Amino acid sequence: MPAEDPTPGGPRDCTADLRRARDRLLAPGSGRADRLGAAVLREALVDLHEFWLVAHATRAGVGGRGSGVALVAVGGLGRRELVPFADLDLLLVHEGKRPVAELADRLWYPLWDAGIGLDHSVRTVGEALTVAAKDLRTALGLLDVRHIAGDVEVGARLAALARERWRAGARGRLAEVAESVRTRWARAGEVAHWVEPDLKHGRGGLRDLTILDALALAHLVDRPTGEVAAARTLLLDTRTELRRLARKPRDTLRPQDGDEVAAAIGLADRFTLARALSGAGRTVAYALDVALRSTTTDDGPRGGFLRRAPRRRPLDEGVVLHGVEVALARDAEPGRDPGLLLRVAAAAARGGYPIAPGTLARLGESAPEPREPWPAQVRQDLVALLGAGEGLTDVVEALDRTGLWARLFPEWGAVRDLPPRDAAHVWTVDRHLVRTTVTAARLVTSVSRPDLLLIGALLHDIGKGREQDHSVVGAALAAQVGQRLGLSTGDVRVLAAMVRHHLLLPHTATRRDIDDETTVHRVVDTLDGDPLLLELLHALAEADSQATGPGVWTDWKARLVADLVAHCRTAMAGGPLPAPVPLDEPQRVLAEAVAATGTPAVSLDRSDAEATGRTTTATFVAKDVPGVLSRAAGVLALNSLEVHAATVATHAGAAVCVFSVTPRFGSPPDPALLREQFTRAASGSLPLAEKLAAKERDYGGRPADAPAPRVLWFDHEAGGPDPAAVVLELRAADRLGLLHSVADALERLGVDINWARAATLGGSAVDSFSFAADPAPTWRTTIEQAVLRAV
Repeated sequence: MPAEDPTPGGPRDCTADLRRARDRLLAPGSGRADRLGAAVLREALVDLHEFWLVAHATRAGVGGRGSGVALVAVGGLGRRELVPFADLDLLLVHEGKRPVAELADRLWYPLWDAGIGLDHSVRTVGEALTVAAKDLRTALGLLDVRHIAGDVEVGARLAALARERWRAGARGRLAEVAESVRTRWARAGEVAHWVEPDLKHGRGGLRDLTILDALALAHLVDRPTGEVAAARTLLLDTRTELRRLARKPRDTLRPQDGDEVAAAIGLADRFTLARALSGAGRTVAYALDVALRSTTTDDGPRGGFLRRAPRRRPLDEGVVLHGVEVALARDAEPGRDPGLLLRVAAAAARGGYPIAPGTLARLGESAPEPREPWPAQVRQDLVALLGAGEGLTDVVEALDRTGLWARLFPEWGAVRDLPPRDAAHVWTVDRHLVRTTVTAARLVTSVSRPDLLLIGALLHDIGKGREQDHSVVGAALAAQVGQRLGLSTGDVRVLAAMVRHHLLLPHTATRRDIDDETTVHRVVDTLDGDPLLLELLHALAEADSQATGPGVWTDWKARLVADLVAHCRTAMAGGPLPAPVPLDEPQRVLAEAVAATGTPAVSLDRSDAEATGRTTTATFVAKDVPGVLSRAAGVLALNSLEVHAATVATHAGAAVCVFSVTPRFGSPPDPALLREQFTRAASGSLPLAEKLAAKERDYGGRPADAPAPRVLWFDHEAGGPDPAAVVLELRAADRLGLLHSVADALERLGVDINWARAATLGGSAVDSFSFAADPAPTWRTTIEQAVLRAV
């Protein structure tokens, strides 16, 4: 390691100058007039770093022409697209005529010491080309080589040879390129449809543009222009402003950053930005899809002037497989065949094939809208498309990009590229609808009307993007679509009801007491006692939840919904509903022992684990005094046990709290540990609030930009023996000790909680509490204020 140079103008001084100059460029101005635009900022960062590197290389001893050593840049600096807080990608390239290790140390160490991100290597021209021949990332990186300092001829030779060898060998590496692209997409998701898009690595992002540039350099495709160039600018500007805002490397755009980033690039709000990015991502992804298809086949790269023309294999009337793409048959007449568009789409989706660009263009020019009402065969073609499974996603994307999907469903425009307002969702609304339909296709054998399930899945959130309740608006739109499709009056009614009530089962199951007769009859009455509608909503609830995001459809939720559906079926058939489940014999014995000794007790029961996955029944028993529920909930949170449901009962003078819980990770703790902590919490010797606050900090603390919590009240939905009982529903950002804090706030006000339900959806929590009502006029306001303070 070289000795530090403390003299003025030495390496440490100069790197400090670089940091100060960079910080001045990135410092927030007092107004819009003080800020450099995103493109100007990138140019300024490139000029600053390049100017500094030239001087630094000269001080380090990198000679000029004839020295046999050159410092070159690749990556963002090489492309002159340097964004804030990006690493410097540098290569010290030499002819191998003299040792360069000490020279490299003099170059790199001052940058490391200054905390400047650096991706570096030292190679001869031959070594760099050898590595590129084996490593695709290196080969692509060398296409951006740009001379910074030293011997110009050495840098130019590397750049020229790297490009020459890429052009000569690119066709043989297309399979490797395609595989690397697919792997990256699987890991990073999509710019167009993810709620938190990865602007660099996601499908349709900046890395895809690098691939397009490389294919164009090899003369395999035309150089991207027009829409793709505009998409590049938007992606680069958004990434630049995101990093300037975050003041650190960040490529994933979060919803909470959207408004500031949008304002910085001149857009109205985060929703406008999200839709613009979605369009850019679609443009880039489509361009790369077409580029890869045009240069490769299933058997490998296309090549040679004498290659055989692709075979044409019939798939459906007027539809053929031409090579690896679905195309129109030679005698097809799209202008006279209203069902041809859907047959093409269904064939492509079933086989997982792309639709040929020429076919999309021809359909766009001449395919008519089906007449209203749709003929039965055209409607069946639609159902076949919707039931095709995974292939549906890419087909809808292709049709939507070319305007053909809107020709079938004009209502789609309001949800296209629409970001969701619910943090649990990982997709834009339009992609969520498609993913729900894909999931529903796996559930069609569970219902007697698969066609209605698939159409309902496609339309269940179609009312979003408007000012009113999306379920109410969506039901009206679904009826409109159903009539256009030619469904019978009865089927239109069922379809509209599916959309209107698509949240009824999961919300009721996770937020109410499903074993209570009042709850069951309320659901049955809402559905007009229709068993077909109940069956369809059950399947739709699963498909919708699975398509929302990871962890939304759990074993526990599936069991609750299934139990609610079973109770509703019984009620619809006029059968007796199950009586409320009393405390079982072990719980009563435990309560009597606690009443006799005064010592709190805890038990864990995993007897129904096979039916509920990892769910455990935890019973906490203590003397019947206020605070038992909150203290038990705090102990569970302290041991990373997530509460799904809680009931409170009394027996023999003891309070019995029964919880359904699952471990956040691992296995449940030893009951003895829970008993010891609960005993201390009941006596006041365990500072639960402090312990939970410390654990929350260990988990990363509370989100600084969490949405404002809301409290809602529901009358006549609590069930139980008290007809005047109410339900308080809290919607807030989830945190570890939330249930403990809210239960404690209620107990301090003298509220006697009958039961609680806790549902976690991504980073959001919906916790419901049932308790007796108080006629005092300010009672609800007092409770609501206390609950919101506890959040």
